[in-house]
Amino acid sequence: MKFIPEFASGLLIQRYKRFLTDITLEDGNEVTIHCPNTGSMRNCLFPGSKVWFSVSDNPKRKYSRTWEQAQTPDGDIIGINTGRANALAEEAINNGTIVELQGYDSLRREVKYGSENSRIDILLTSDAQANCYVEVKSCTLLENGQGYFPDAVTTRGQKHLRELMEMVEQGHRAVLLFVVQHTGIHSVKAAEHIDPAYAKLLSEAYSTGVEVLAYSADMSPIAASLVKSCPVKL
Repeated sequence: MKFIPEFASGLLIQRYKRFLTDITLEDGNEVTIHCPNTGSMRNCLFPGSKVWFSVSDNPKRKYSRTWEQAQTPDGDIIGINTGRANALAEEAINNGTIVELQGYDSLRREVKYGSENSRIDILLTSDAQANCYVEVKSCTLLENGQGYFPDAVTTRGQKHLRELMEMVEQGHRAVLLFVVQHTGIHSVKAAEHIDPAYAKLLSEAYSTGVEVLAYSADMSPIAASLVKSCPVKL
């Protein structure tokens, strides 16, 4: 995924009210930008560190700038915009990077499914095999060298696991795909210390046939793409 034009940069001051972030631009001016991340952003907020943002020319937007990436004190890059995870996954399926999800004729996004009124992130279909329901999650929490998901209690994430298990029961293929948007994360694990109910449900989902995959992203202010499989500790 090429970013054209490439992102502009500044320094982080603070994130607040969930969707707002103050930064200092390269010219010294302080501005407020949009934060496209509804999570806790645990271990992603480093005041004074470098951040990158995109700029929209839509005159209807109150905040034209959108926070895209952040740099950790160790120099790792974090993808802040969780909305890019699905696009990264779709691109990696189409270009063959995610080898486990090849051989399908059609890819659709945001398709209604399940008994709890959900929308699957990616639905892969083919006349030659069962439908494949792919739920995409962005993983950015790094603690003591280990990547974790989620970074806060997620009842929505628990619902998605139940929906995936339901698809397996109906004879379909169901996949939970962690898109790792943190260059310092080299393996993913359920954050039992944050959301024990999610960790328990993930284990149950895996034991009933839900596949769990993770792929790491290579990121820069110029481009981002999923490049390799990442171990999942279950």
